[in-house]
Amino acid sequence: MKKILITGGAGFIGSHVVRLFVNKYPNYQIVNLDKLTYAGNLANLKDIENQPNYKFIKGDIVDAAFIDQLFEEHKFDGVVHLAAESHVDRSITNPLEFVMTNVIGTVNLLNSARNQWKDNFSTHRFYHVSTDEVYGSLGETGLFTETTGYDPHSPYSASKASSDHFVRAYHDTYGLNAVISNCSNNYGSYHFPEKLIPLSIYNIKNNKSIPIYGKGENIRDWLWVEDHARAIDLIYHNAKAGVTYNIGGHNEWTNIDLIHLLCKIMDKKLNRVEGESAKLITYVKDRAGHDLRYAIDSSKLQKELGWTPSLQFEEGLEKTVDWYLTNEEWLNNVTSGDYKKYYQQQYVKR
Repeated sequence: MKKILITGGAGFIGSHVVRLFVNKYPNYQIVNLDKLTYAGNLANLKDIENQPNYKFIKGDIVDAAFIDQLFEEHKFDGVVHLAAESHVDRSITNPLEFVMTNVIGTVNLLNSARNQWKDNFSTHRFYHVSTDEVYGSLGETGLFTETTGYDPHSPYSASKASSDHFVRAYHDTYGLNAVISNCSNNYGSYHFPEKLIPLSIYNIKNNKSIPIYGKGENIRDWLWVEDHARAIDLIYHNAKAGVTYNIGGHNEWTNIDLIHLLCKIMDKKLNRVEGESAKLITYVKDRAGHDLRYAIDSSKLQKELGWTPSLQFEEGLEKTVDWYLTNEEWLNNVTSGDYKKYYQQQYVKR
């Protein structure tokens, strides 16, 4: 039985990856390592938490001794590394926290993997999940490719760029069987409501203002989170060592156009007069170092591994709205902070 460590598996993207691997590979033992910061929510995995091939461990990747012990105890066959501080606004407020988790934490994992697998790198895999923000900002045309030069503009993107470089360095220097993917903005279920789409859904539902940076002209490429999890599965199992893949949704939207579409969907779902939710839009001071446009060219992934997005954005956004409106208890628990009690209830008392 292969044993796979998934870091950050209680987070938004991580929980979807854990669920996919646990359900698709019953012959794998999936170990979910998560620090359970504000963005880690074990309630995201209620449906698979009692599966025989799933185990949760609470821990911090910044603790090198703990990570060494974990690798020694479990003898992992592979790592899918998603654990990261990821909110740009928080990185502007506290950049050092992002350096510790995203850079030092990644190097700790690399060191433990290298020491544990040094006798046979080829049969083990280290998969590092990164972001398109490392590439910086695009103008009105062009797409990020796997050969685009790095040009990070926020402490968050700088920390992720640094971690990418370390992963490549461990492949080039030590021969570690490492792969990297850089994804565009994800959306879907179980997304912590500090990010644009879930925050806006929550605010519209509760008739609160929808904050939009600047004039809302920033453009992002949106990727359905379940499509991202499928891509991670393909890359983990089929990519050649040392390869990087970009994962994008082929869905470029300005923030303001996205919010107007979301308001239209919410009006329909909440039986409001069309245009009512759009009255909640409020323009706020732009974020420092705010990149204008991101857009991913994922043709390499499509050609080499056969991955394509399964949903158009309008369909995916409506599915996302339906999920949040149907799972009101989850949303209320997250926004109130009650979700933090779940670990105590489900794990500490066992």
